[in-house]
Amino acid sequence: MATRPSLFTRGLSSLSQSTDANSPNVSSPAEQRDDAKRNLFKTMRPLPTQHYWNVYFDRQAKDQKKEDDANYQASLEQLGTQIESVQDFWRYNNNTPVDQIKMRESIYLFKSGFKPIWEDRRNVLGGSWTFRVPKSSGPDFWTRIQLMAIGEKLQEVLEEGDQICGVGLSVRFNSHLVSIWHRDASKQKSIDNLLQAVLDDLPPELTPKSDNYFYKKHSDHPGFNPPPELKAVIDSQKKTLEAAAAKSAATEAPPSE
Repeated sequence: MATRPSLFTRGLSSLSQSTDANSPNVSSPAEQRDDAKRNLFKTMRPLPTQHYWNVYFDRQAKDQKKEDDANYQASLEQLGTQIESVQDFWRYNNNTPVDQIKMRESIYLFKSGFKPIWEDRRNVLGGSWTFRVPKSSGPDFWTRIQLMAIGEKLQEVLEEGDQICGVGLSVRFNSHLVSIWHRDASKQKSIDNLLQAVLDDLPPELTPKSDNYFYKKHSDHPGFNPPPELKAVIDSQKKTLEAAAAKSAATEAPPSE
């Protein structure tokens, strides 16, 4: 099994340890240094994340249709309080048994202000990369993707004007589907850079094969059902993209004889 990524973990394990007043005196210089570090970490302020993050759990029933938007939103449960620091993240992550999430259920880590719903006003023009991961390595893969999100590694590779919305894990029969959502599916550079950032960050034992990941716009999902006012925005964007593609094709076409 892959070891945990080093990002944000240095010294954090000491935060949960306490010094027993009845313990024997430290006898070696190395132990004295370790004890001093523990005491220092206890007095340190939490390491804040750049953004606030919320955790959502989707208990979607088997017979519930995705296009029933009102019921779908009702099935999303926000867990705990906002994640505002690295310590908050590890507290949540270490106490969330991913291996106990049931079939068809999902868990999401999303920036405050965003919800893991395709038709959400902030997501409606976006899309996501989805990675199909064996259940045996799913928790490690999921932890790394979450760390890339809260550590801004995913955000920093996006084109200007684009934004990471959040990440999610869904349980299927023999695999975990780990997704990365961003706000603007029209930015091809963002799409390409996100994939490369993930592949570069993963150790060999967690790197998925090329047929185990794919990108999809939210609007391309069969159950996508935005309200009329947002559908007009999507249609307008599609026309703009089609016009740009036609113009590009005409520019690159060889001159006729």
